[in-house]
Formats: sequence, C-alpha cells, structure tokens
Amino acid sequence: MLILRHWIFQLFVSLYALTTCRLSFLSFFVFPKKTAGDRASFTDSAFVGAGAFVLPREQVFQDADIITKIRPPNEDEVPRLAGKTLVSMIQPAINGDLYRQLTAQKTNVFALDCVPRMLSRGQAFDTLSSQANIAGYRAVIEAAEQFPRFFAGQMTAAGKVPPAKVLVLGAGVAGLAAIQTAKNMGAIVRAFDVRPVTKEQVESMGATFLQVDIQEDGSGSGGYAKEMSDEYKAAQAKMMMEQAEEVDVIITTALIPGRKAPVLVNEEMLSVMKAGSVCVDLAAENGGNVAQTKPNEIVTTSNGVKIIGYTDLPSRLASTASNLVRCET
Repeated sequence: MLILRHWIFQLFVSLYALTTCRLSFLSFFVFPKKTAGDRASFTDSAFVGAGAFVLPREQVFQDADIITKIRPPNEDEVPRLAGKTLVSMIQPAINGDLYRQLTAQKTNVFALDCVPRMLSRGQAFDTLSSQANIAGYRAVIEAAEQFPRFFAGQMTAAGKVPPAKVLVLGAGVAGLAAIQTAKNMGAIVRAFDVRPVTKEQVESMGATFLQVDIQEDGSGSGGYAKEMSDEYKAAQAKMMMEQAEEVDVIITTALIPGRKAPVLVNEEMLSVMKAGSVCVDLAAENGGNVAQTKPNEIVTTSNGVKIIGYTDLPSRLASTASNLVRCET
C-alpha cells in the first residue's frame, strides 16, 4: 500500500480536507506535515477529521513513498527524496542541476510545470494557470503598497489626485489578472503583448492595448510567446521608452519556455521613470524582465524607482492558492 504525503512549502498547501477524503477512500495513507496548513487557515484537526495522519517533518520524509509539493525541493530536501516519487514544480530547463541530481538518485519526478497546458487531459494538472492568476492579482496589491499615491483618481475640496497609470507587459493569465485588478482599483491601464490574439482580451477588460509599427506574430506553442526578431525588439524598445517616461507602475510577466526571461525594462528605461514609480517583476525567479531585479528583494534605483522581485506572490494568498490547486488536481 502506498503512503501518500502532502506537504506545504512557502505557505502553499496542496492538500485540503476534501482531497484527503478522496485519497483515504482510495486506500492511500495521507500524511500532512504537522502545522502544514496553519498559514493557509487549514488546521491539523481538519486533516485528521478527513482521515489523514499528521506527522512531524522528518517522519514524513522517512515514511512517505509519494511526496507532493508546489515549490521545487531545496538543497536540504533533495537527499531525502532518493528512491521516492515527487510531484512538484521542477522547471528543469532553469533548474538543470536540480533535475540531474533528482534523476541521479532515482527520484521518480512528475513535473507539474511540464504538463502541456493546451491538452484537455493535461488541464486537470495545470497548477501554472491558477498560481499565475494569483500572482497577477497580488502583483498589483504589492505595487499599491509601495506606490506613494492613490491608484484611483479623486477630485475633492482639498485638491485633485490623478489616477495611477499602470503598464502590464504580457497578457497571459498573470497579465490579465493584473489588468483586471488594476482596473478595479481605478487605475488607467495599458498592456502590451507580442501575441496579437490577446488584443481583444485586453480591451474587453477596459485596458488599452499597445502595438508597435512592425507586424509580427509572437504566438508560440502552449499559449506562450516566442522570441521575436531583432527589428521587432528595436521597435518594442522605442515604444517602451516612451511608456516608461509616462507610467507610474510597470508589471512584467514575460516568460519563454526553456529560456531565461527576456529583459523588457532595461537600465535606460528605468532611468527615465519618475521617482516613486514601481516595477513588479513576476519573472524574477527566471532571471527577471527588469534590469535590476533581485529575487525576493525590493531594489530602489538611484532615481527612486522601486523594483519588486518577490517569487512567492501566490504564497501571500495561501488559502486561495491551496484551494485552487486542490480544485485542479
């Protein structure tokens, strides 16, 4: 009989009481780590009530045959996975050393981020979309926290406050979530994507879709964007320079599968942004879309622009992130 262990990492919980009931019914023993769900408002007693056996961390690694988690395992966890099955985000194209270490020690890996997102059978395992949706929403919240003005404009007896201007780069799942959130908060929102097919989606949310003069389709496989020509990149950079001088907040979401994240906001663009402006880089973990991004840090440039490089944005809404993973899996 298999012993299935679900465990959180950086505030994520991929196990919920309903999931526990289902697995217990299938004759799996389910071992959540003690206090695993506390930060997501799932108590140990809820897991026990659903038929799970709550264990200390070390015993979980010792007893479990199948281990599931959202974030890739860290250096301390990797040796404990030898000979076991791991269901997790791995990102082998970026974490090559991790992938080779896991395979060398005979860890059977099911990489959730490698499941084709466009296949109907694969969509049931698509944790990328749900977490990207949360990251896009949270990116706007983090930007508002650092931005020194209202997002919505106001006209009062004390004076007039203009609405913030937000530019979202990339209109995938995260980008669309950011657009909707920024619009709901009263900002003027603009968006850019190399895939013309996203224009209708952006405009349906009330945002302005930006276009460059060169006609080139950046649609790639699996719903991602592909790398563009040098001519297109030059035209894009010119347009971006004009926008950088004008907007207050830039949220970047651009990723290319198997490649380092492209730099969309370079040093020159940062230099023309206004003091107090904010960039939120959702590609920080993959190298970053913004020139001075540092993973898990807020960097302030010499001219007063704040660059947020958090890699744990879905973790900051742990309960929602956990429930959406549970619904998909």
